[in-house]
Amino acid sequence: MGDITLTSAVRSSLSAMKSTVDMMGQVQNRLATGKKVNSALDNPNSFFTADGLQSRANDLGGLMDDMGQSVQTLKAADQGLKGITKLVESAKAKANQALQSQSQYERQKFAGEYNDLLGQIEDLAKDSSYKGKNLLGGAGNDLTVNFNEDNTSKLSVSAVDFTDTTASAGLNLQDLAAGAEGAASFQLEGGTDSVVLTDGSDTLKSEALLSDSNAVAVGDTLTIEDTAAGAGATQATLVVAADTTVQDLVDFADAVAGVEASFDESDGTLTIKSNDDTFLRTDDAGGTPTPADLISSTAAAFSATSDVLADSASFASGDTLSFTDGNGYEVGSLEIDDSTTVADLVTALNDSSGVSATFNTGTGKVTVESQVDLAITSDNGDFNSAAFTADSDGVNVAATDSGFASDGDINDSLSRLNSALSTLRSQASTFGTNLSVVENRQNFTKAMVNTLEEGAGKLTLADTNEEGANLLALQTRQALASTALAFSAQADQNVLRLF
Repeated sequence: MGDITLTSAVRSSLSAMKSTVDMMGQVQNRLATGKKVNSALDNPNSFFTADGLQSRANDLGGLMDDMGQSVQTLKAADQGLKGITKLVESAKAKANQALQSQSQYERQKFAGEYNDLLGQIEDLAKDSSYKGKNLLGGAGNDLTVNFNEDNTSKLSVSAVDFTDTTASAGLNLQDLAAGAEGAASFQLEGGTDSVVLTDGSDTLKSEALLSDSNAVAVGDTLTIEDTAAGAGATQATLVVAADTTVQDLVDFADAVAGVEASFDESDGTLTIKSNDDTFLRTDDAGGTPTPADLISSTAAAFSATSDVLADSASFASGDTLSFTDGNGYEVGSLEIDDSTTVADLVTALNDSSGVSATFNTGTGKVTVESQVDLAITSDNGDFNSAAFTADSDGVNVAATDSGFASDGDINDSLSRLNSALSTLRSQASTFGTNLSVVENRQNFTKAMVNTLEEGAGKLTLADTNEEGANLLALQTRQALASTALAFSAQADQNVLRLF
């Protein structure tokens, strides 16, 4: 094509058109990409400056994602704290309920419910994790939040351990002793014998002199012993004086522990009921070696639930049996009358809170099991006496006390609960402050990313309005250049017409 020669006008027109096409290409590229600087060739300074700004914006954008996840971790811990606080408040209410009751049985139930709440607190703390991070889970769960791209600005959030309520560094709430039942038994037995006191022709009255009896004389010694044939231990003695009456004998026998004496005025019968084998003996004033038995009462164990309690010296019509726990709270009672049976006693015990009783017909023993300390007492001094020895405190069942057994125990728990609530509120405040810091930095970082991206855009983004006008101008220029080229070619054609 080197042999072709263009005129100067044509060549100028072609050059102008080429330049216009190149510029149109640049403008169309800017409009298509939205950028006026697409590579270092367009503007090295703007390109690399904008690239640095955008890179930092991208780094901060990644940190914003981490901050968002940290916010969720803190929110999860905060929700856990709210739940734990409600459970601690419930435990406190349970302790106050126990304090308002004197029943050890009810307190034992409250102690069990209290321990259940502590277990729920530990479970809730364990479930307060977010993506494997649990700020209530103790060691290994500390949270670090980075705020800038070189990690020189950060926030460290220390985890606490509420998964073990007994930890002194945590809530310091001790599990309460649940309590354990105890058992005891007591014997139901009795014997009865009687003697008619007479002067030989008539029966005596209670106010009559004892020496009027043909079996007793002034100076005789009356004894109550526990073994036949006079070989037993003497438990009580009465020396018959000139003024000793029949009633004095009744009072003497009745005063022996485990012995109940009565006298029937109508027929002169002296009756003795006893919890043990009982022998009322008399010797004469000369000290006969082998005393005579006025009464021989052999005690036998009760053998049926239908046996009447009043057949034993331990019980008499009008007695009141009281069942009280270790705090002196009466859990039950039984009024004794002439028809009260062993079955009635067992039923009364079984109807008492936390108490169960059984009767062994083979041994005549009532076995009592109680979930709390229990004392079975009577206003009858002969109750549960044995071997002519009085029982000073009745039948006692020793159980293992619960952690709420005494007011002092409950008040100690309330003190620890108040401290735990204070710890929870303080920790909630700490997490709240941390959450506020992270959210503020998150908002700041978001604004900073926008600033960096805006700055990068100012260096590289094209003004579409301006570029659109440029394209229109270049299209006009291209059209004019085409016309000029046509005019230049037409001038050459006019020379051809000369030939």
